[in-house]
Amino acid sequence: MEVALIFTPAHLLSIMKKNDRTITLFTMVGHASFHLYEMVIPLFVVIWLNEFDVSAAVLGAVVAVGYGAIGVGALPSGALADRYGSKQLVVLSMSGMAGGFALISAAPTIWVLSAALVLWGAAASLYHPAGLSLITRGTDQQGTALAYHGVAGNVGTATGPLAAVLLLTVLDWRFVAGLLIVPALVGVLVASRLTFDERGETSSTENNPVAGQSLGLRRFLRQSKVLLVGGFIVAFAIAMLAGTYYRGIFTFLPDILADLPVFGSVEVAGEPLESSQYVYAGLLLIGGLGQYVGGRLSDYRSPEWAIFGVFTILVLISLLFPFFVGAGLVATLVICATLGFFVFMEAPIHQALIGKYAAADVHGLSFGYTYLGVFGLGAAGASIAGIVLTYGGMNLLFTTLAIFPIIGLILAGYLITRGRKRVEKVVQ
Repeated sequence: MEVALIFTPAHLLSIMKKNDRTITLFTMVGHASFHLYEMVIPLFVVIWLNEFDVSAAVLGAVVAVGYGAIGVGALPSGALADRYGSKQLVVLSMSGMAGGFALISAAPTIWVLSAALVLWGAAASLYHPAGLSLITRGTDQQGTALAYHGVAGNVGTATGPLAAVLLLTVLDWRFVAGLLIVPALVGVLVASRLTFDERGETSSTENNPVAGQSLGLRRFLRQSKVLLVGGFIVAFAIAMLAGTYYRGIFTFLPDILADLPVFGSVEVAGEPLESSQYVYAGLLLIGGLGQYVGGRLSDYRSPEWAIFGVFTILVLISLLFPFFVGAGLVATLVICATLGFFVFMEAPIHQALIGKYAAADVHGLSFGYTYLGVFGLGAAGASIAGIVLTYGGMNLLFTTLAIFPIIGLILAGYLITRGRKRVEKVVQ
């Protein structure tokens, strides 16, 4: 009973300040919108392979370009959030994502599809630096806000693909893509009505030295020089590795699950339904619990140790995944649920890690750099996955992707050791 209650609006109202609560609700709307579209795209990948008659390697590169635009746009988005605030950027992001999917629905060729994905990615790039800097600057209970923010992302992550799966059983994919503009437009309407203090926890000019400063190249370079040193560089690399792993796993996961012999097609009302697609949606929904646990954990535990533990488990999952999916239906469901839980558990932890190693006045820029790594450089995971699947298959894919959390383990270990040495110096 207690576990169920943590997700109720009443509980959210009771544990948070008014400004914290409103910011959390606002970012939950934006985050749900972002991930709804992000995770619907892999479902369309299965269809686009046949629709545009291209290989997984080619389509993987096309999708990587679209996802990469999220990272490229993240850096200017972070700088704009520091200067002008987050609300307008989040609303613009949702509007732009709707426009991108409108163009996707009408794409006649693979090249137009690529352009549409870039448009969607550019709009999506505005969200994370703006939304996350809003949480880290404007809320008191950052870990709790990040937890609910993460849960909302997974609600969008799961309900978007589930709705798409149901619609695709009876409607053409283009019509379904067109219908998907509706959630973003509703999100814009809801988000526009919410009001809050964006800098509730950093309102003074002493704590917020960027307030009122002009936005220019010289200032950007000065802030970047201060930011890109020491622990932040390591935290940035950890986030980038996590993003590459995440993109490599999820871009072709629906296609991988569809090819497993344990999942077949069932007929409902005369229409064939792919059971693997419901497993995929369920995996994403379970990720919501992982997001919540990761966010709450970052309020009570060192994010360095938390990320170390999650990366350790992700390495094991990657190496064991091919064996579990060959051991029957129950084993396959267990490994899929475990994968969903821990992949998404990692996200709020690395967000807390970034917040720890960046000053409050450049949180927008710090998350801009972070999501340049997570979604920009991390988009290479889609291309890597496509190439490995084309020439090596599923087993090699999961073995290859295990390399990224292994490197992350080493970097997290460095941060833990670095922190211990600092404590020892203080004690001495």
